[in-house]
Amino acid sequence: MKKGVLAAGAATAGAGLLATRLSAVSHGPEEKSGRLTPGDASILRFLAAAEILENRSVAQYNELGGIQDSEVPGGSGSPLYTAALKVLDADMDQYIHDNTEDELTHEVFINA
Repeated sequence: MKKGVLAAGAATAGAGLLATRLSAVSHGPEEKSGRLTPGDASILRFLAAAEILENRSVAQYNELGGIQDSEVPGGSGSPLYTAALKVLDADMDQYIHDNTEDELTHEVFINA
């Protein structure tokens, strides 16, 4: 438990340092408009980066086992993988697809 708390503290401190570093490095026009503080803009940049990474990981999962359609771009699916997922849950391909679509909207929203 102690190691978990220390790891969480280190991750939080690392995220804080990253946000501070990003804030010190770049100040875009949105930060000078008076609507965002430099710290708020840094937090949003950090969250945007996290959403991009999360979206890329679930998109790869969708490419393997999700429903392939025009709502979520990419992938041709893997029939063997999808069949194996259906053994676990008959609606797994739909869940993967919907989750991927949700993550895409999160990325678009936070970057707006």
